[in-house]
Amino acid sequence: MAFLSSAPCLTTASNEPARWPANAGAPLAQAMPGSQRGVRMDLQIDLRYEIDSYGADFVFNIHAAQTPHQIVHNERLVLSQDIPHQIHTDPATGNRYLRLHGEPGMLELTYSATVDIRHYRADPTQLAEVPVRHLPPHVMGYIYPSRYCQSDRLLRLALNEFGALWQGHSRVQAIRDWVNRHVAFTSNTSNSNTSAVDTLVEQVGVCRDFAHLMIALCRAVNIPARFTTGTDYGADPALGPPDFHAYVEVYLGDRWYLFDPSGTAIPMGLLRFGTGRDAADVAFATIFGGVRAQPPTIHTRAVEDSAQGWVLPHHCAEALSTDQGTSSRACFRLAARRGSTSS
Repeated sequence: MAFLSSAPCLTTASNEPARWPANAGAPLAQAMPGSQRGVRMDLQIDLRYEIDSYGADFVFNIHAAQTPHQIVHNERLVLSQDIPHQIHTDPATGNRYLRLHGEPGMLELTYSATVDIRHYRADPTQLAEVPVRHLPPHVMGYIYPSRYCQSDRLLRLALNEFGALWQGHSRVQAIRDWVNRHVAFTSNTSNSNTSAVDTLVEQVGVCRDFAHLMIALCRAVNIPARFTTGTDYGADPALGPPDFHAYVEVYLGDRWYLFDPSGTAIPMGLLRFGTGRDAADVAFATIFGGVRAQPPTIHTRAVEDSAQGWVLPHHCAEALSTDQGTSSRACFRLAARRGSTSS
């Protein structure tokens, strides 16, 4: 594909393999049959910004994350300005950040990649909640309140609605369904200051608001939950052109599982850009300076090739994850040893 611009073009390409370590512990839920099937997504994102005379700094989170179950290749980044840039991968989250300084005038950015996702699939009935005392250290941060997910203000509501439910995947699904029923998806009804409590009161919002409310309710009953960004593959065209999408990952058993509280996308077609405590951690673009942005243009196409095991994203009964999993049993053994020592 040709990328046309009146300014010089800077192009970079990458076919970087995933560099995450293999899971050191046995999973707490067995993978379901058919886990070798996967989805292949061709992605292209086009962004345009008009920068004022002082220039501006940008931090983008639009590079697809590399995980053991989500492999990114054939990456290409095209910038219309001949400017230096830096791509950094956060070692804790795997989020990939692009940083650059845009010069005055028009800045056009195109990112494209092929993303292969082979989900870890589990039987939902076998997925248990993990007691707080046994949570891995890197998961602990996702049980506390955060800027947009004030779980401490929703404790009574969460306890009344979900406290008596059977613990495990079914309780998380009940929280997801409750949010989906009580909030109406309506464009242009929230802003960058809208929080989970605001969404609960107004009962309208977009995908970001659904995600914040579900996360807050999960944390209010001590279930770790995090905010995740991707694209809205499978969304009804009546909702508008393809866009970035926010969904939720919840920690059950020994890994993070996907939930889409807005119900607008197909979970199997969700490719991950970033994860964080809430939207403040993983905005697709954070801008420092005077800039006028145009709406993003996003193209996501699923490839069907039965010979290679690639299927079109579809709704399914299994619980899906693109996470590598955690050696939770090792955590349990460590906790047991500490308990026996202290006694």
